Amino acid sequence: MTKPLLDRLIVRHARPEDVDVIASFSAAMALETEGRILDRDRLRLGTLAVLQAPERGFFIVAEVRQEGAQPVIVGQLLVTYEWSDWRNAQFWWIQSVYVDPAWRRQGVYRRMHETIVSQARARKDVCGVRLYVEDGNCAAQTVYQRVGLSRTAYAVFEEDFVLSKGVRATPAP
Repeated sequence: MTKPLLDRLIVRHARPEDVDVIASFSAAMALETEGRILDRDRLRLGTLAVLQAPERGFFIVAEVRQEGAQPVIVGQLLVTYEWSDWRNAQFWWIQSVYVDPAWRRQGVYRRMHETIVSQARARKDVCGVRLYVEDGNCAAQTVYQRVGLSRTAYAVFEEDFVLSKGVRATPAP
C-alpha cells in the first residue's frame, strides 16, 4: 500500500545540484502566470547566485520520496529579505512559488508555506512573511488566503530594468 503524499513529502533547503530543476520550474511559473518567456541562461545564473550566496536568500524544495526510486522535486519557493526599520527586523518575501501541475491541490504549497513560517517565527530577526501575486491569479490568491495570509493595503510599483527594456549586462557575482 502506498503512503499518502504528505507522508512522503520532504521540504528541505535547496542545494546547488537542484539548480536545473529550480530554473525549469521558475521558467514554467513565469510563462504560466505572466506569459513571460525568460532567458534560460540568465535564469540559471540567477538561481545559482542565490544557491551560492545565502545573504541573497534561499530556495526550499518539496520532494516526494517514492519506494525504490529517487526523490522527485515537485515544488519550490524562494525566500528573499526586506529590512524593516519600523520593526528592527526583516520580512521574508516568498517568491518564485511553483508546484508541478501533477502535484497541485495535494498540500504541497501548504507544507512549504508552513515550513517557512515555522522557520521565520523561530528567529528573533524576522518580523513576518510577505509575498506578491499577479492581480488576475485568483487561484493563487485563494491558496494564500487559505494558509493564513491576508491582502495588504500596499500596491507594488516597479521599474524593471531587465524585463521591460531588454537584456542588460549580467552583474558580477
